[in-house]
Amino acid sequence: MKFTFVTIFPNLIQPYFEDSILKIAIQRKLIKTEFLNPRDFTKNKHNKVDDALIGGGAGMLMTPQPLDDTIKHIKKLDPNAYVIFLTPSAKLFNQKDAKRLSKKEHIVFVSGRYEGIDERVTEMHANEVFSIGDFILTGGELPSLVICDAISRNIPGVLGNSSSLEIESYEDYLLEAPSFTKPNIFKKKWVIKEFLKGNHGKIATLKYDLSLLKTKYHRTDLYKKLKTEGKDHEK
Repeated sequence: MKFTFVTIFPNLIQPYFEDSILKIAIQRKLIKTEFLNPRDFTKNKHNKVDDALIGGGAGMLMTPQPLDDTIKHIKKLDPNAYVIFLTPSAKLFNQKDAKRLSKKEHIVFVSGRYEGIDERVTEMHANEVFSIGDFILTGGELPSLVICDAISRNIPGVLGNSSSLEIESYEDYLLEAPSFTKPNIFKKKWVIKEFLKGNHGKIATLKYDLSLLKTKYHRTDLYKKLKTEGKDHEK
């Protein structure tokens, strides 16, 4: 899988791949990263990539030409590159999207800055548009990294133990059950005793019940989907 990041601040993204799981994935050639700066494609003599909003409004907007030429350069080299724009004005990215996109060969993340990106560029080039939450950030670099990380860990071989993907939060609309490690007692707080008895059938049932309770408490929206789609086996 190749990830191309289109950003005027590549140094905000590059260090994330210098440690831990994604560094190993790059070393093992499971993923590859590339960084392109729209400033390198601008035809503005002052190297600008932004301008005032037409019709008025606070702040500046990323202009069409540098981004358009950057993406056309990418598509010329790889016509199948899948282009994703990051913006608060889009559908929320989720785990199902991460799994689906992990099957792509080349994903391009376009990170906006200032007040965003001229809408015409998005309309011309975006295969999908995503938000990572109902809040505003200073740019699209963090959302790009979040989505890249979520996709990468679903690529075969990236995680050391692929079975860990099967019990994570958001599988079948459930949040993951509470987890514990040694010591069994920490500051007078016990690990759930059933977890210590070694009966894996009972532990699995208990974990499912705890997942249901956690989802119902923290994410009523997911719990309603679970009930609606008939996946709830709660007794």
